[in-house]
Amino acid sequence: MTKDIKQVVRARQGEVTSQVEMVASQENLAVETVMKGVVGGTIVIPANINRVNLQPRGIGEGLRIKVNANIGTSEAYPEKENEKAKLSAALRAGADAVMDLSTGGDLKGIRSMVLNLCPVPIGTVPIYEAAAKARSSYGAVLKMKEEDLFTVIEEHAAEGVDFMTVHCGLTMSALDCLRSEGRIMGLVSRGGAILAGWMLENERENPLYENFDRLLEIAGRYDVTLSLGDGMRPGCLEDATDRAQIQELLTLGELVQRARAADVQVMVEGPGHVPFDQIETNMKAAKSICRGAPFYVLGPLVTDVAPGYDHITAAIGGTIAAVAGADFLCYVTPTEHLGLPGPEEVHRGVMASRIAAHAADVARGVKGAKEWDREMSLARRRLDWKKQLELSLDPELAESLYKRLNPQEKEECTMCGSYCALKMVKDYLS
Repeated sequence: MTKDIKQVVRARQGEVTSQVEMVASQENLAVETVMKGVVGGTIVIPANINRVNLQPRGIGEGLRIKVNANIGTSEAYPEKENEKAKLSAALRAGADAVMDLSTGGDLKGIRSMVLNLCPVPIGTVPIYEAAAKARSSYGAVLKMKEEDLFTVIEEHAAEGVDFMTVHCGLTMSALDCLRSEGRIMGLVSRGGAILAGWMLENERENPLYENFDRLLEIAGRYDVTLSLGDGMRPGCLEDATDRAQIQELLTLGELVQRARAADVQVMVEGPGHVPFDQIETNMKAAKSICRGAPFYVLGPLVTDVAPGYDHITAAIGGTIAAVAGADFLCYVTPTEHLGLPGPEEVHRGVMASRIAAHAADVARGVKGAKEWDREMSLARRRLDWKKQLELSLDPELAESLYKRLNPQEKEECTMCGSYCALKMVKDYLS
C-alpha cells in the first residue's frame, strides 16, 4: 500500500513529520498542538512534496501571525532580475511567504528562479498564466479553454508551488448579487475579473467551482495548500460587506468542508478595503462560516485616500483583523494603486505588515510576543543601545538612524540630551 503523502493524513495517523517538527520548534509549541491543528484544519503547513530546501511555516490558530510578500512582473516591467532583487528584499525584511504574481515576460522561468532561490513557502495564482497563454494562443483572454486552466494548475503543482490562490467561490449566483449591488468599483481582483468575464462570455459556471473535485485531486497529489481566493473582495470602503462579498464567502465555507473531507489543506482569503469599524465583524463572520480555517487578508485597507501610504493604511487594518481572527497578512506596499513596486517598496511593505502582525501577536497572547517587547523595555531602561538595536524589528534601519542622529554615541540620545528622563531616573532614583 502506497504511503499517503498528505500532511493531514500523516498527522491524523500520529506521524510527526519534519514539517510539523520545524513549525512546532519555530512557534515554541508541542508537536501535538501543531498536529491537532493540522488535523482539524485550523492550521495549514504549505509544503509541496516536490519543494526542495523549504523552511516550512505554519499558518493558523495559536501560531504567530504570518506575513506574505507579493512579487511578480507586469507587461511594463517583465525583467527577471528585478524580481530577483524584490525576492531578496522580501526575504531580508522577514517575509514568511512569497507569492509570484507575474503576468509579463518568461513566466515559467521567473517562477523557476523563485522556487530555486526562496526558502519560505511560495504561492501563485495559476489563472494569470492561463490568461496570458490564452491571449498568446487565441488572441484573447476570454477564449481560454477550461482544460488550459487545469493544465497550468497541474504544472504549478508539479513544479513545487506550495499554495495556490484559486477563485472557486465566484459563482453565477455571486455575479447576480454583484449586478444588483451597484458597486462603485465592481471587481478589483484580477483573477476574479478574468473568471467573471469568461463566465459571462461563455455563459458557463465557474470551472473551478464546477470541477472542484478535480482541483482537490491535483492538490492532494502534491499536498498543495489551496488558498480560496476572494474574487468579490471590495475595492473601496463603500463596497465593503455587501451581498456579493458575503455570497462568495458562503460558497467558500462550503468548499472548505469539501477540501477537508478530501484531506486537502485549505485557507480562505478575505478583503480588501474595509472601514475600520467593520473589520472585526468581517473576520468573525469569515471564521464562523469557514469553520476556523486559516484566514488570509489583503490589508484590509481602512481608507481609500492615502496613495503612497497604503502600507500604513493596510497595517492599521491588518492589526485589528489579526486580533479579530485573521492568521495571514498579505502585505501592501506604498505603490499600491500607483504601480508595480520595486525592492525598496517591497521592504517597506513587509516591515509595515510585520509591525501589524507583531502588535496582534501581543494582543492574542502568542508565546514569546510580549517577552520580546519586555526585553526591549529593559534594554531602554538600561540605555543599552546595542541591545536595543539587536531587538529592533528592522535592526539595519534602526542602527543607521541611531548612528546618523547620535554621531558621538553618548549614553543619552540627541533628542533629550542632559534632560533624558531615563538617565535621571537611573542616576537619582535607582
